[in-house]
Amino acid sequence: MTDPVDDPRPLPPQPPADNECCGSGCPLCVLDLYSEELAAYRLRLAQWLQRHPEQA
Repeated sequence: MTDPVDDPRPLPPQPPADNECCGSGCPLCVLDLYSEELAAYRLRLAQWLQRHPEQA
């Protein structure tokens, strides 16, 4: 197993503040970016938990 000190648990992305989305349907909305970052975080976390099952 990998030592958690050398392989830290991934940190979740910061959600956008309530006032960051203007609600005008931007093609690259901060909420879309957050959703993509959250999906990537969940994948990294699942991979990390496989390496560190004692942390689950």
